[in-house]
Amino acid sequence: MWRVKPLDAILATAEKKSLHRSLGAFQLTMLGVGAIIGTGIFVLTAEAAQKAGPGMIAAFVIAGFVCAVAALCYAEMSAMVPVSGSAYTYSYAVMGEMMAWMVGWALILEYAVAAGAVSVGWSGYVVGLIQNAFHIQIPLAYVRGPFDGGLANLPAAGIALVVTALLVIGTRESATVNAVLVAIKVAALTLFIALALPVLKMQNFTPFAPLGFGGISAAAASIFFAYVGFDAVSTAAEETKNPQRNMPIGLIGSLAICTVFYILVASGVIGTVGAQPLLDSAGHGLRPGSPALSQACQAIGDAKVVCSKEALAWTMREIGWPQIGNLIGLAAGLALPSVILMMMYGQTRIFFVMSRDGLLPNALSSIHPKFHTPHVITIITGVFVALFSAFFPVGILADISNSGTLFAFLVVAIAVVVLRRTDPDRHRPFRTPAVMFVAPLAGAGCIYLFFSLSMETKLLFVSWAVIGLVVYFLYGYRNSHIARGIVDVPELASDAPPESVPPMPGAPPPGAH
Repeated sequence: MWRVKPLDAILATAEKKSLHRSLGAFQLTMLGVGAIIGTGIFVLTAEAAQKAGPGMIAAFVIAGFVCAVAALCYAEMSAMVPVSGSAYTYSYAVMGEMMAWMVGWALILEYAVAAGAVSVGWSGYVVGLIQNAFHIQIPLAYVRGPFDGGLANLPAAGIALVVTALLVIGTRESATVNAVLVAIKVAALTLFIALALPVLKMQNFTPFAPLGFGGISAAAASIFFAYVGFDAVSTAAEETKNPQRNMPIGLIGSLAICTVFYILVASGVIGTVGAQPLLDSAGHGLRPGSPALSQACQAIGDAKVVCSKEALAWTMREIGWPQIGNLIGLAAGLALPSVILMMMYGQTRIFFVMSRDGLLPNALSSIHPKFHTPHVITIITGVFVALFSAFFPVGILADISNSGTLFAFLVVAIAVVVLRRTDPDRHRPFRTPAVMFVAPLAGAGCIYLFFSLSMETKLLFVSWAVIGLVVYFLYGYRNSHIARGIVDVPELASDAPPESVPPMPGAPPPGAH
């Protein structure tokens, strides 16, 4: 279980079964912005307000800082090991097969549950748009899950299944479409900032931390979800031109752009409509996504931003811009499916690389004879995403996804330091500055945010990890290629990378090169 896959073998395998390198620094940055800006800022703003009040600005800074130091560790690893698989591949080379499996298993949790969270976020904005623009009331039972006072979120499940179908068919035009959708999201946030900041009231920022620093920490642990899209940039390493230069630019550039947007948007929400949390009779904050909060919101007629499923659109309507609110709802409705697509696409990549290493059955990464896409993985993922989004609120899904992400980031931070000691002479096109300070800081930040998550989330992650260990010892331990003495993998038609999965934003469609 401690056997490692040599870095030279990883790079050799990637060259034999490589994907076309077509992404530059600008495309990677746009990929990062497209993957990062999504449910986090459009929807979790209300969740953060309920946990931290105006202190959610500090929560955005904390989460952004942890992501920044983690990004520096990612940048060194992704430039040095420019292959698909992200943290899974890095840990395989440094910390051994079992740890690599656990990281891959955590990334499966991250991507699938994150896609569910984005689906729920999409549902909130589209339902709000329909109700406000067309005055059609949709029963709450069909647009909210059981935790939120409904039966099932049917629009969220529906969009997850539509995206699944698109991934199975393979959409060659998705590069251009995704670039347009990134522009729509950025334009919507820019418009929100331009209209909200001039009318904000400073008194709405007090009390700044109504639930104390514990509330800010809890909000930061949830808001971390708003940043994790940069991990999708790392999964595109195998499709990047000059990754030694472009990967660090894409990772850190996209993170910097999004951090500025987030702080400005959060300030706009707080300053215009206020962001004080709803409290119970004992003065404690009600848990986001809980039946108690849902009942409290119904009692006050959903008159606070913490009650909204479409926080930014709701804010615009409250300050006298109802049509702009509808436009933001439309922008979210158009743009968020691309984030669902990227999350599910990222998961198929992780599955593909794990299958390429023999840790998962080859059948899971089989390619459709007509569409040339990994249809088995995609359909299984899509069904689970639809179920997640139908029955769970966005906050719970975001926290569960964060638990898997934080574990993967922690392993990468450790791997960077270990590899500096075990392989000091290897060429590093990008070196993490002050690595003996930055990497431990990244690891400590991940641990801090993990323990700021709810107890239920931490227990669920531990349960998922135990299931992963059982699967590994029943299958992967004996069937991995390294266990069978296969260090480099020969090219097999059934095991080749899918050709027609949606290319990354900015990449030319297959056959165009």
